[in-house]
Amino acid sequence: MSEEKRGFFARLKAGLTKTRDNIVHGIDSVFSGFSAIDEDFYEELEEILIMGDIGVNATTAIVERLKAQVREQHLKEPYQCKQLLIESIKEQMLVDETAYDFENQQSVIMVIGVNGVGKTTSVGKLAGKLKDNGKKVLIAAADTFRAAAGEQLAEWARRADVPMIGGNEGADPASVVFDAVNAAKARGVDVLLIDTAGRLHNKKNLMEELRKMNRIIDKEFPNVHRENLIVLDGTTGQNALVQAREFGDVANLTGIVLTKMDGTAKGGIAVAIQSELNVPVKYIGVGETIEDLQKFDSDEFVNALFDVKANEDDMI
Repeated sequence: MSEEKRGFFARLKAGLTKTRDNIVHGIDSVFSGFSAIDEDFYEELEEILIMGDIGVNATTAIVERLKAQVREQHLKEPYQCKQLLIESIKEQMLVDETAYDFENQQSVIMVIGVNGVGKTTSVGKLAGKLKDNGKKVLIAAADTFRAAAGEQLAEWARRADVPMIGGNEGADPASVVFDAVNAAKARGVDVLLIDTAGRLHNKKNLMEELRKMNRIIDKEFPNVHRENLIVLDGTTGQNALVQAREFGDVANLTGIVLTKMDGTAKGGIAVAIQSELNVPVKYIGVGETIEDLQKFDSDEFVNALFDVKANEDDMI
């Protein structure tokens, strides 16, 4: 396992401490407190998972799978179920290997989400990671509504050493996208990352703005690979799910970036979001530096959540 990967796993594990206290200790008490696998056992387990922000849909799927495996394997003791439960949650969160196809194609990635979730920071970190992987990256600062958004993104662009277009407060976001798309084509850019405004309270305007940007990309760059990544703040729990649904009305969401996972008791939301929206968590963030945003790995996440010793060979 590389040093960076090991360091991230340790930070993820530390970051999920509150979630672990919230969910895992309750689950352990069910496994040790029941003497038989019966309906009461399953009900208690369901309640703990739902209370841990894992959500009704995901919890139902996880528990149904567990029941089927208990029947198949003729298990009698509650403690025998724990590993099955862990595997079931991993299965629920599995990210398809095609999720990162955009890295190997010419791509436009629109990054959306409400203000304050770490959207601009995520754009900067993603730009840095893609650049480190040898990609030619361009950033478009299309959040022209929020004061200082352009300056903040410019600072990240400097850190990541990638060029940026736009960033003037009050400019028309669609014109920034138009300029950026044409610059990306002219310069042979691999990945164009677009930071967008995040005002959900003015949903009608925001929707129209995002539609306009999408139309411009469709018209100017018809065959490019498209991604719409929504950035969600892990500390907001079920509220993150509400935001994702609202944005899903406007844009075809292809992936989730889950930020601020360090220090949240609501880390179970990562399972709920993926299940409820059928949109994969593609990146997870546990801190401020570029290294603190990593591709989501269901094994790694669930091992960190349950404090399972990771198999280092799996994490190379």
